[in-house]
Amino acid sequence: MADLFDTSDTSSPPAPPAARPLADRIRPTRMSDVIGQEKVLGPDGPLGSMLSSHSLSSLILWGPPGVGKTTIARLLADETELAFVQISAIFTGVPELRKVFEAARLRREQGRGTLLFVDEIHRFNKAQQDSFLPHMEDGTILLVGATTENPSFELNAALMSRAQVIVLERLSLAELERLAQRAEAELGRALPLTPDARESLLEMADGDGRAALNLIEQVAAWKTTKPLDRQTMAQRLMRRAAKYDKSGDEHYNLISALHKSVRGSDPDAALYWFGRMLEGGEDPRYLARRIARMAVEDIGLADPAAARQCLDAWAMYERLGSPEGELALAQAVIYLALAPKSNAAYVAYKGARAEARRTGSLMPPAHILNAPTKMMKEQGYGAGYAYDHDAIDGFSGQNYFPDGMKRPVLYTPVERGFERELKKRLDWFVSRRLKRGG
Repeated sequence: MADLFDTSDTSSPPAPPAARPLADRIRPTRMSDVIGQEKVLGPDGPLGSMLSSHSLSSLILWGPPGVGKTTIARLLADETELAFVQISAIFTGVPELRKVFEAARLRREQGRGTLLFVDEIHRFNKAQQDSFLPHMEDGTILLVGATTENPSFELNAALMSRAQVIVLERLSLAELERLAQRAEAELGRALPLTPDARESLLEMADGDGRAALNLIEQVAAWKTTKPLDRQTMAQRLMRRAAKYDKSGDEHYNLISALHKSVRGSDPDAALYWFGRMLEGGEDPRYLARRIARMAVEDIGLADPAAARQCLDAWAMYERLGSPEGELALAQAVIYLALAPKSNAAYVAYKGARAEARRTGSLMPPAHILNAPTKMMKEQGYGAGYAYDHDAIDGFSGQNYFPDGMKRPVLYTPVERGFERELKKRLDWFVSRRLKRGG
C-alpha cells in the first residue's frame, strides 16, 4: 500500500532553486555539514554515539528556535533509512494522529520503519502525548519531538521515560559566521557590509541560524555599489526582538540570573539581567516584587534599609510609570547588589516553620498565658510570669518555649553590616539567660 502521507506531485516540475528560501537551499544533506551542536553530534556526544552504534532511540530535541532541530531529525531519518514523517502539534489533532499511526503500521508491515518528527510537541495535551506510547513501545514509530520549552515541565513523565532528552544550544557568533560564509557561497557573492556591520548583522540573529539566514537574504538583495556600515544597515533592517517568554522557561532563567547576580554583589551583572528582562517586555511590577524579595532573603538585617529602598523604588515606579519609573527600580538593584549580605533571618524563618510543623500541638508555657477568668487563674495561667520591665536590666530571662521542648537556635546573625550589632545584642541576651537559668 502506498504511503498515506506521500505528497509528491509528479505532474508539476520542481520549483527553481532561486524560488526557494536561502535557508532551505543550504540545508545540510549530511550530519557532518550541520553547523554547531558538536556536543551532541560529535563522536562522544549522545547522537554521535547512537549513530555509530546503530541504536537510535526516541528523542526529545530541546533548544531555542533556529538551532537545527528539524534538520537533525531529517538527517537522523536519512542515516538510519527510516521514513521521515513530520507533523506539528499546533495543526494536528487526534484524527490526524490516528492516520499517522496507521500509515506507520502499514509501512512497518512492508519492512520499513518510521521516524515521526513532532514539532512543538509540548503543545500536545496529556491524552495526545499518551497516544504515542503504545506505538513507541511496539516499534511502530521512532519519535523525535522538538520543543523550545523545558520538557520536564511540559511533557508527561511516561513520555519522558521512553525518550532521551537532547539539549541543543544557540549558535555562537563564530558558528553564525560559518553559516554566513556558506550562504555567500550559495549566493555566489559576498554580503555588501563592512566587517563591523557584518558582526552587527550576526548579533541581530541572537543565536538563531534561521533568523541569520533570513537577514542575510534581505541584505544580499540590496542594490549597492559599496559596503554598508553598521548604522546604514541598522536603518534598513528591523532589529530582531530578543527571545523571551514571560511565562516560560526563559522568564525563570533570567530572574534567577538577576537574583544570583544581586546575591553575588555584582551590580553590573545585576543591571544587565534587569535590562534584559525589561527589553523582553517583562512587567516592571513583577521585577519590583522580586527585588523586594531579594532584600529580605539575601540582605535581611545586615542592612535593614535595603527593604525600605525597594519599597520606595516600587512606590516611585507606581507614581512615575514607564519608562521613568524603571530608573528607581534600577537604583534599588544597585543598592541591593552592593549591600552587606545575610540570609540569617531567612534561615531562621525556615527553621521556625520546620519547628512549628514538628511541635505544632504543644501549648505555650502556662506562665505566659493570660488569665481573664477565675477558672484559668486556678489552672495556673499567668502564675510566675516575670514582667521584663521590672527587671533591673529590662530582661527577665524566662523561657517562652513550650514546657519540655528543647530550645532551638534559629537566628544566627553574621558579622556583616548591621547584623554585627545585632549579634552583640543577641550574645548579651544569651549570656544573661544562661545565668538566670532560662
